[in-house]
Amino acid sequence: MRIIFAGTPDFAAQTLEALLTTEHEICAVYTQPDRPSGRGRKLTASPVKQLAADHHIPVQQPLNFKAEEAQQILAAFQADLMIVVAYGLLLPQAVLDTPALGCINIHASLLPRWRGAAPIQRAILAGDSETGVCIMQMEAGLDTGPVLAQATCPINDNDTAQELHDRLALLGAKTLLETLPEIQLLQQQAKKQDDTLSCYADKLKKQEAVIDWQQPAIRIAKQIQAFNPWPVAQTTWQDKVFRIWSAVAINTEHAASIGEVLAVSREGIDIASSDGVLRATQIQVPGKRAMSVSDFINANTISVGELLG
Repeated sequence: MRIIFAGTPDFAAQTLEALLTTEHEICAVYTQPDRPSGRGRKLTASPVKQLAADHHIPVQQPLNFKAEEAQQILAAFQADLMIVVAYGLLLPQAVLDTPALGCINIHASLLPRWRGAAPIQRAILAGDSETGVCIMQMEAGLDTGPVLAQATCPINDNDTAQELHDRLALLGAKTLLETLPEIQLLQQQAKKQDDTLSCYADKLKKQEAVIDWQQPAIRIAKQIQAFNPWPVAQTTWQDKVFRIWSAVAINTEHAASIGEVLAVSREGIDIASSDGVLRATQIQVPGKRAMSVSDFINANTISVGELLG
């Protein structure tokens, strides 16, 4: 098949790399415009663009598809299929209808659960025990199209969003390659999603990362896992931002104030929550890299009885 690939981040690049090993022709790659990145705010190509350039594949980076010219350029590639993975643009119906077999999407959840921008993080935050990937025929609604294929993946107790992201990226690429040989049959057999079972994975916001010590310890631990590597769960210590990259919930009763430091050791910093204790094991303070608590207490003094937040 002649395939247009549309994607932007590392998650999408994993799929493009897998497609490049097949007999299919990637006739064009669509990706988001270059964005400022790093301390120098230098314009940086997306991982998908970099991979496409390495393989001499034509790259298009429209701001959107509202202009007729953008739609005409896409149509000129005469693609059989468009594969969309974490592209970051909503596609109008005119674009969805352009390839002979339409557009399909790899979505990192078991639809209709967690439609939307942040399905990996929301699944961890909700305490789900399982997630997966779906190959979906795209339609105008947000992640509402019929599912052609899916594969499941367990969510381990201590999974961070990054760890789960990496496993799902591989699973998505594998499931897509298994789906492509039967794409037309699967499209004919596809059934609509049950909208009554859907829930929305809203885009992450920085303010969500602020820890509320009134929450149960297990809830805070899931927040820390879900927001690693971004936006990273945080509290305050001595009026400074105090980021927590990893932690475990300990089911221990206490009579301390919420947010109070209960113990400090090389194993971690124990902090009182509403129903137990959170043991922070990897932290970060302004101007420093993320480090183990063992390394942190070599150069800093955090005392039992101090309040965080």
